[in-house]
Amino acid sequence: MKNKLRLAIVGAGPAGIYAADILLKAERHFDVSIDLFDHLPAPYGLVRYGVAPDHPRIKGIVTALREVLDRGDIRIFGNVRFGEDITLEDLKKHYNAVIFATGAVRDASLHIPGHDLDGSYGAADFVSWFDGHPDVPRTWPLEARQAAVIGNGNVALDVSRILAKHVEDLMPTEIPANVAAGLAASPITDVHVFGRRGPTSVKFTPLELRELGELRDVDMILYDEDFDYDDAARAAVAGNKQVFVIDKVLNQWRQREVGQASRRLHLHFFAKPLEIVDDGTGRVGAFRWERTAPDGEGGVVGTGEIRELPVQAVYRAVGYFGTPLPGIPFDKDFGVIPNHEGQVLLHDQETGDSRQMYGVYATGWIKRGPVGLIGHTKSDAMETIRHVINDLGNWWRPEAPSEESVIELLESRGISYTDLDGWHRLDEHEKALGAAEGRMRVKVVPRDEMVDLSRDDA
Repeated sequence: MKNKLRLAIVGAGPAGIYAADILLKAERHFDVSIDLFDHLPAPYGLVRYGVAPDHPRIKGIVTALREVLDRGDIRIFGNVRFGEDITLEDLKKHYNAVIFATGAVRDASLHIPGHDLDGSYGAADFVSWFDGHPDVPRTWPLEARQAAVIGNGNVALDVSRILAKHVEDLMPTEIPANVAAGLAASPITDVHVFGRRGPTSVKFTPLELRELGELRDVDMILYDEDFDYDDAARAAVAGNKQVFVIDKVLNQWRQREVGQASRRLHLHFFAKPLEIVDDGTGRVGAFRWERTAPDGEGGVVGTGEIRELPVQAVYRAVGYFGTPLPGIPFDKDFGVIPNHEGQVLLHDQETGDSRQMYGVYATGWIKRGPVGLIGHTKSDAMETIRHVINDLGNWWRPEAPSEESVIELLESRGISYTDLDGWHRLDEHEKALGAAEGRMRVKVVPRDEMVDLSRDDA
């Protein structure tokens, strides 16, 4: 007779779904039963709430995730908050182990003067707004004519593109109605993107960059001073295909005629952020930076030349950061759960040693930090799942392992959880809203409306 493995996974984004899928496909020695928990009423995590709506390639990822869930061998409990609606002690009573796949959804800090001024925003918060996240305000203060975006990664380009793009060109997407209304009223004319290093050291991908250059009625502005390459930069172009393509795209933009568009998107390289300048009223008035220069080894050094640009808003796109979970160790310096290949570790303050926290695992960005794409997420999950299986002797011994007992627990606490059938109802409702406007989908934004539609209580 096979052993039973009752596994809880907290986080229903790609990391959690892939972990469940890998275990179910690979494991033949146990009868596996998996429950996914998420604080949001709908699944897919940052694929739904962390990627700009005009990315068609995301549809392929959603399709793959949906195929996994629609097999019906993984249960989903949405609208369930870990630490509030269900605790670690609860999980120990009903499961053999838990994997945390909660990702990294907060903005990493940028510790420069003025970072907390009115008009200085975290990119993650802005992305959550334009993606219709149910837990952020419905409105966004789009009042700036000139805005700065600090960062040279894909999120920085997403933010810049949404700011500069004309809203009518976003209407074929699933952009929520409140977001469309906000962007339509934006007076923006210029978006300035700042990176500390040169064009050959950017973190965004060629695909993201190309999308930026396809914006209608938006001039791409680059500066010749940023393209005086040293030997290290030339070697990067010659030796790395991705860098070669990025360099080619940027130099093609340099040849374009500009001056006719109503909006401009400026790319500034070799710019080290120094200060977000107060306009005298507690609001953003300018962005100040130091011009950097190549150091000959692929890095940069300061030149002492200080520059300043008048702007009315600054978006800080310098990375994501994990969020602590009740009762779970957390590395506040790196924003991850301390772990060894996914096995969560407890640190002993007295001895300085670390030991395994039995039954508790991590995968995805909360395990390794906010780096890597879907391929990394899958390999991450495989590593973690291998340890879950091999740690059989250290599994929890739940006193109430039946699948019904978890439902009874949530219902006894009055938790309005959503399930897979509920997601299908919400999914179909959003598609119907979109069909009425000739679009693929229109997202439902308010949490209570999402829950009511999912539970058929509307």
